[in-house]
Order: sequence, then C-alpha cells, then structure tokens
Amino acid sequence: MNTTTLETPPTAPSGYAALPGLMSLMTGDEKHDAAATSTLDALWVLYDRVLRVSPSEVDSPGRDRFLLSKGHGPMAYYAVLAAKGFLPVSTLPTFGAYDSPLGHHPDRTLVPGVEIGSGSLGHGLPLAVGAALGLRAQGLTDSAVWVLIGDAELDEGSNHEAIAYAGAAGLARLHTLVIDNASATHGWPGGIASRFEAAGWSATTVDGRDHEALYAAYTQPHPDRPHAVVARVEPK
Repeated sequence: MNTTTLETPPTAPSGYAALPGLMSLMTGDEKHDAAATSTLDALWVLYDRVLRVSPSEVDSPGRDRFLLSKGHGPMAYYAVLAAKGFLPVSTLPTFGAYDSPLGHHPDRTLVPGVEIGSGSLGHGLPLAVGAALGLRAQGLTDSAVWVLIGDAELDEGSNHEAIAYAGAAGLARLHTLVIDNASATHGWPGGIASRFEAAGWSATTVDGRDHEALYAAYTQPHPDRPHAVVARVEPK
C-alpha cells in the first residue's frame, strides 16, 4: 500500500533529452516498457508545449486537465512529470516499492498533477467527458480536458458510448489522444480516426514520434466539437 505523498520540488531536470535517463531510474515493470515508451513523445509535446498546467497550479480551477487512461506502464508519465517539476527526481528509483507514491498505476491522491487513479482500461475517456461537462457547467470554458488512451482500449464499449455522447454534446474543450501501437484485438475499419469522425468529432492521424506533427495536431482548430489525435507508433 502506498502511503507517502509528494511535495512539489523547487527544481528538476528538464528537456526531452533528460527523459531516457529519468525512465531508466524506474525498474521492476519491464513487461510494460513498450507501453511506457509508446507514450513518451506524445506526452512530452503535450506537457512541454500545450497543457496550461504547472507544479504551482495543480489545484487551480482554471488549469487544463490531463487524464492518463492508459495507466499501465506509467514510467514515461512519471519521467515527464519529474522533468517538468511536478515530483522529485529522487523519488523515481522508488517506483513500485511498498511505501512509494509511484505505483504501477498512478494515484491521484499521492502524486501532484495526476488527475485520476487509472487501472482498469476503458474508464479514462468517460471520466474525461464528465470532466468536460463539469467545467462547462461551472463556466470554466478556457480549461481544456485531455485524455490519453491506448488503441486497445477501444475494444471497451464504455469508450464508444463516451465518443457518441461527446460528439452529440459538442464538447469542444475535450481532446482524446489515442496511442496506436497496433495492439487492439479488433481494430476499426477505415482507421481509428474514422470512428471519432463518425460521431461528429474532429480527428487527425500523425506520426507519434514526430514532435512538430504532434504539436500541429494538438493545436488544430476544431470549433464546436471535440478533437481526437491518433498518434501512430511502432507496433507493440
């Protein structure tokens, strides 16, 4: 059981080049290395150039929200949070230990900047829909909601209900980032982006290792409707 909470450190190593070294500090979950590295570039560009959130604003009502639904293999996520100063680098080697706040799935009560506790796949997108609705109800129309899911999560029916509802409700502040490493059981005829487009979303597909392509996709205008970015990476 994780019992230690984290205080936000004053400084931390930064820059994309620091990430492999930060990830190497976390061991014991090597079976999920591929799941972790598949998200690395997409997460970095999002936190480095797009998300309006910082260690000093983790509780600010007007912050952007990022929800990690693909919660297994969170080493890249922790590395990015450390590089951006949300958690101490010295905590990374404790990953997965009994009394460490850094579990094999992130815990929102233990790690600053983590918005949801993720474990069972298929829950993140429905939660993101709820977050977007809640922000709209409060009049916080400048706050964006981002959720990262894996392509295999689209095997879960809960995601399709969320996709259909979000499109019909015109949740323009909702963004879904799909990491496509060809691990889905069923796939989707016409590609993943077509599933979102059929429900009224804006959607685009890019190389998940190309930082400029990711940034362009993240910032693509999509008035009055939610937006999906499918980031293709090497097959698992």
